[in-house]
Amino acid sequence: MMHKKILVTGASSGFGNAIARKFAAAGNDLIITGRRADRLETLADELRESFGINVLVKVFDVQNREQVFAALHGDPALENLDLLVNNAGLALGRDHFDQGNIDDWETMIDTNLKGLLYVTRAVLPGLINNGKGHIINIGSTAGKEAYEKGNVYCASKTAVDAISQSMRIDLLKHRIKVTVVHPGAAETEFSMVRFKGDEQTAKSVYEGYKPLQAEDIADTVHYCANLPEHVCINSVVMTCTSQANSFYLYK
Repeated sequence: MMHKKILVTGASSGFGNAIARKFAAAGNDLIITGRRADRLETLADELRESFGINVLVKVFDVQNREQVFAALHGDPALENLDLLVNNAGLALGRDHFDQGNIDDWETMIDTNLKGLLYVTRAVLPGLINNGKGHIINIGSTAGKEAYEKGNVYCASKTAVDAISQSMRIDLLKHRIKVTVVHPGAAETEFSMVRFKGDEQTAKSVYEGYKPLQAEDIADTVHYCANLPEHVCINSVVMTCTSQANSFYLYK
């Protein structure tokens, strides 16, 4: 397996943390980003010590265009980047549309969609200059079917699906692969963030069945990233065995 340089956003927890660990274990060098410097530095130290790889930490908020471009655009450390994993994302609240919190709406759109756009646009010149590369965007089954009280979160992940399709078309001439991975119910910090620290409500989401784990998504991303150069998996929808789609969950 070829040694690669991987950039993972939102690496301080959840999917991003597991994805970083998976690629590190395979001997790849990493650039890990997020807002929580202490968590990122702890992870970086652990991965360097365990796997003898190079890990660069970049602390910024993907919602902030100036921070993103200052951290990533034209940085020599990103030369020869092989893979960008746009993982940073979140859901906030679960309310009917007429009762939705507009600040939450803006945060979801700014993180899930605009953050993905900023990061991708900032690193693309390097990928284009390399003449090849791979972008893997983390979507959601919420981007495949809208569900009650999902409204703006579903809209933001539907947009991720659409922009992934468009990127794939526009970047064909540069030999850049684009993949979108749409996980279903997965047990991470996701629900704690969504329900703003309400531990009981967050736990109830996963009661009565075995949801996906962060490592499952990491395994899938790693597989998609390590196929022959002429092969690109465009889209993956993955759920636990108890889930059919956004609507149907058997407990």
